[in-house]
Amino acid sequence: MIFNTIFAYLVGSIPTAVWYGKIFHGIDVRQHGSGNAGATNSLRTLGKKAGIFVLIVDFLKGFLAVKATNLFSTETDSNLSLIMGLAVIMGHIFPIFAQFRGGKGVATAIGVLVATFPWAALGCVLVFIIIVFATKYVSFASLLGALAFPIQLIFNFWNDNADKYAIGFSSMIFIILVVMHRENIERLLKGTESKFGVKK
Repeated sequence: MIFNTIFAYLVGSIPTAVWYGKIFHGIDVRQHGSGNAGATNSLRTLGKKAGIFVLIVDFLKGFLAVKATNLFSTETDSNLSLIMGLAVIMGHIFPIFAQFRGGKGVATAIGVLVATFPWAALGCVLVFIIIVFATKYVSFASLLGALAFPIQLIFNFWNDNADKYAIGFSSMIFIILVVMHRENIERLLKGTESKFGVKK
């Protein structure tokens, strides 16, 4: 289990946005825009191609790290994939390869959700899309999408056979994303948060 957790953390630590910005644009994306090393800031700072690339790779980090459980372990503990999911998300947020300054974990968390509870992940993505179109606030949509995860498992909307550990796992992901979006929440309350697709 220790090896798997370390492996997942290292996969999450691949700083996609940071490396892309330095290789193709000669800048550290964390020194521009919102200062976040994620897909949204890459889109705003480096352009559409960068945003899409970072989004896909960060998603795959979460998805593949969890799916690798079966390849690197003979353990039958069904909760191992949940532990690896949390490890890869924490690696993305606190990457050892980028001075522990990473992204907010949304794209990687979605990858983890798809790998663990695909139907619940679909529900989260639908909530995210609806809120983005309705409000233009990516941060607000991310938070409500994350909140939809534990709600779906608690009420067993998709018959995913979620136990108390899975519900705790989903709740931890939501709490992590709330903490990482605390500045966005403050700006939302003040009415100063940037809207997607709207220039200041």
